[in-house]
Amino acid sequence: MNETLVTVVGNVASQPDYREAANGSAVSRFRLAATVRRWDRQREEWADAHTSFYTVWAWRTLAANVVGSVSVGEPLIVQGKLRVQDQEREGKRWFSADIDAVSIGHDLTRGTSAFRRVSPARPLPIEPVRMVAGGGKGPLAESAEAAAASVAPL
Repeated sequence: MNETLVTVVGNVASQPDYREAANGSAVSRFRLAATVRRWDRQREEWADAHTSFYTVWAWRTLAANVVGSVSVGEPLIVQGKLRVQDQEREGKRWFSADIDAVSIGHDLTRGTSAFRRVSPARPLPIEPVRMVAGGGKGPLAESAEAAAASVAPL
């Protein structure tokens, strides 16, 4: 309930990595770089300040769509739950900022994007079995049985 929801605008810093978790669900991750820009009054131009890096985690359908849609250098808007982790590795203390993404999209203030809806796979419809007079099966029933036998279960 008391999770920190964030929206981060940045650029993709690493190619999205895709794999399947032990429970069979798809997971994808990539690094997102968000650079602060400040107006430099002396030079009268925008200048980059510090950059924050986030590891973005996407799950299930979002994971598959990220791998098919996102490349290094592209501007993104990521919304999700922020997790800051404190770890110790080789005697040194490390902090990492991860985002469990709920939504990811291209930043259209910096370019255009083409949307393609992904439809879930559905089994083919099977004709109902029709009985012929005399209790036997007709040719429609036999072809329906053959079609049903050839459809692989999901």
